[in-house]
Amino acid sequence: MRLSYLFNAISLIFIYIGFVAFLPIIVSLIYQEYNAAIPFVITGVISVFFGLCLKLFVNKFLKQDRMTDIKKSEGLTIVLLSWLVFGIIASIPYLFFGFGIEDAFFEGISGATTTGATIFTHFDYPKTLFFWRSLSQWLGGMGIIVLFIAVLPQFAVAGRQMFFAEAPGPTEDKLTPRIKNTATALWGLYIILTFIQIILLVYFKMPLFDAVCNSLSTISSGGFSPNPDSIAGYNSLPVMWVVIIFMFLSGCNLALIYRVLTKFNISLLWNNEEFKTYLKIIIMVSLSIFGILYINTNHHTIVQFTNSVFTVISIMTSTGFASCDYSNWSVSAQILLFIVILFGSSAGSTGGGIKIMRALIVFKYLKRELTKLLHPNAVITIKMDNVTVTPDIVAQIIAFIMFYIAIFIFSGLVVSIIESSVVIGFGGSMATLSIIGPAFGHVIGPTGSYEALSPVTKFIFMLNMLIGRLELVPFLILLNKDYWSLKR
Repeated sequence: MRLSYLFNAISLIFIYIGFVAFLPIIVSLIYQEYNAAIPFVITGVISVFFGLCLKLFVNKFLKQDRMTDIKKSEGLTIVLLSWLVFGIIASIPYLFFGFGIEDAFFEGISGATTTGATIFTHFDYPKTLFFWRSLSQWLGGMGIIVLFIAVLPQFAVAGRQMFFAEAPGPTEDKLTPRIKNTATALWGLYIILTFIQIILLVYFKMPLFDAVCNSLSTISSGGFSPNPDSIAGYNSLPVMWVVIIFMFLSGCNLALIYRVLTKFNISLLWNNEEFKTYLKIIIMVSLSIFGILYINTNHHTIVQFTNSVFTVISIMTSTGFASCDYSNWSVSAQILLFIVILFGSSAGSTGGGIKIMRALIVFKYLKRELTKLLHPNAVITIKMDNVTVTPDIVAQIIAFIMFYIAIFIFSGLVVSIIESSVVIGFGGSMATLSIIGPAFGHVIGPTGSYEALSPVTKFIFMLNMLIGRLELVPFLILLNKDYWSLKR
């Protein structure tokens, strides 16, 4: 790996994220929260200054390169360091509002990775801070590198390796031959969906500021809300259904949605195996939970049905919004929610989890192996949407799921011992690794907070968030000794 490439890229991340940190100042001026602007001025100045210093260091001591031949290992490293930098910068403002260092980092990384796990125990903070929480999720939802590839020439030149390193998946899904154009198209769709949701929420009587923050957190599958009771606090069925629709869209493959909209061809959805599976799981699990709630309460109101659909989509897309406290539901209903956590959302979405496409390919692989037990000489290929999945990709997916489960079990066991609670250990590990945020139980459930957990637990969960957001790959390569070969 060439240090000149790494330092040059990270210096740009510091500089431009620093400029982004100035945006909440506009909110502080609008709502006359002048003191609340100071943390963001300081954060922006620190970030830009550090980035410029790093840039000067590169210019003076390292060979200058234009990053035209970036290697995969370098792309993975830049992505990993970019998310660490973003998480650190996102954390700084919280230090000025009375948060300890570990709590500030936890909230900042939770926002940057769109996890939505919070250490807030009350909501008596300026609107400026709530805007920053949602803005950090919105930026993290589509991806920092994808944004910079779209707007910065330095990243656009060698963006392919970083683009797919930031959002690794079973296949490389490009909208256009040029990665810069793909990144620009995805961000354009992302922005349009955000504005449409804001307009609809305002139409249904949600205050403008809340509509902006909730929309930023919905499209990004983040889940931070300025309301202490999340979406349930607005007590509005129309608002809940608007959020349901956009959570659903955020859990879809955004490249697929883009093609449907630009080609005016909705049949593309029905021809996509992953989308059909995604929709079927939501329908089946929502109806099952609604049935369970009916059996337990003997009520079948539209509110109960809405809560069932809302919770399933919120959990499956890793958004983490709450329309009710599902910790009070029966064990059978919570088990169904745990199952949808494992599936996660679609590849190419802003959500987390294993991803439906990976689960489908593994299911087809197992089906093929069972068939070959009966017909040893049969030649059976694994296909997704009539495209053959190569053995290399199948092997990578199986390895991914094995590592995913191993990290979940290991972190779950360690945290269970630290917190003396299996619910916190395994529930919190799954919620942070799948970047959902709220877990199960009353401590870290939809109405709880991670604030009371030990610093070690918070560190483990922060690591889970970063691993889950980047889908393991950049972290797993750190285990390879060949990776640690550095050059100027």
